Amino acid sequence: MSSKYSTRTYAAIMISAILVGAVIVHSGWFSKTQTTQASQAVEVKATKVVQRDTPIQYEFVGQVKSKDEIKIMSKVSGNIVAKMVNGGDLVYKGQPLFQVDDKQYRSAINSARATLNKSKVTLRNSQKDVERYQKLASVNGIAQQTVDANVSQAEEDAATVDVNQAEQDSQDTLIVSPVDGRIDVNDVSNGYYVVAGSTTMATVSSMDPIWVQFSMSENEYLNFAQLGNGTLPSNFKDNLKLTLSNGVEYPLIGHIEQIDKGVSDTTGTITLKAAFSNPQKLLLPGMFARVSAQGDVRQGALLIPQRAVKELLENTFVTVVTNDNKAESRSVKMGNKVGNMWIVEEGLTVDDCIVVEGIDKVKQGTTLKVTMIEPEDLQTPAKQ
Repeated sequence: MSSKYSTRTYAAIMISAILVGAVIVHSGWFSKTQTTQASQAVEVKATKVVQRDTPIQYEFVGQVKSKDEIKIMSKVSGNIVAKMVNGGDLVYKGQPLFQVDDKQYRSAINSARATLNKSKVTLRNSQKDVERYQKLASVNGIAQQTVDANVSQAEEDAATVDVNQAEQDSQDTLIVSPVDGRIDVNDVSNGYYVVAGSTTMATVSSMDPIWVQFSMSENEYLNFAQLGNGTLPSNFKDNLKLTLSNGVEYPLIGHIEQIDKGVSDTTGTITLKAAFSNPQKLLLPGMFARVSAQGDVRQGALLIPQRAVKELLENTFVTVVTNDNKAESRSVKMGNKVGNMWIVEEGLTVDDCIVVEGIDKVKQGTTLKVTMIEPEDLQTPAKQ
């Protein structure tokens, strides 16, 4: 009886297990589990490493500066009685800017002219005396000493008949621009008292041509110098392009005019100044711009999108897609930037595939669901 009961119990358990299994299979529980596991894969976009011959474009941060920046000072002291320009105006060489009160100098002129006329009369009398004494001396009618004394007196009288300083001072009360350029807005006002050779009345900055000053590292300079056999190559010096802070490319080409005498002790860089024509006065002193120049052509360079690179503590990393679609963080050494791409010096091969969108969602070893895209499709901002 007991044995029979055990057999029936065992059979009931088996039947129940079969029924539960059928229910599970019918409900799709296993497929849901598999789907859940598959859904753990992170969706990313990736692209292949590009290999091609690449012209190297060098870029430097530059600042616009005037070639001539002159502080306007008066040679005479006095109050400003007339102002012919406004701050920020464009001015030309020789254009009147300020008039300093010349009343005191006109008074001095009148006094000096009276003295001058008196000196001229005295000189004429002295010259006549010399002529008379020289005639008398020629017939021994007067001592030579008397002649010499009158000649000396005539020379002394002639010395007093010189250019009148008051006249010059009066002319110097009219202040004119020494160069073509733009006057700054920190100019002095009417009635302001200026001290000769001390007070800065305004500053005039030349505008055309204008300089853009930038710096390059010692290694960059050495690389260029090697290409140019000891100096900067002409394709660099004479073909500089400028990109303004709003992203617009300046239409005119610039050229290097000055190279500093050496490497800065503090920054380790060499300062250069490039001249750009500025006929429309678009470039203003103080503006920032990117200076770019064409360098050599890198044969078979490896390139990846800049957005694929993560920088951390002066190190650069990319996320590589492995053969089994796993994420692998890899340290890379980067070179020059070319447009929206970046040259890879070390760490990748032409066969590698790297993540360009979704980088921040993955970690080392994360399973990936990869959508491949072409590098030229990466013009829009990345969606991380």
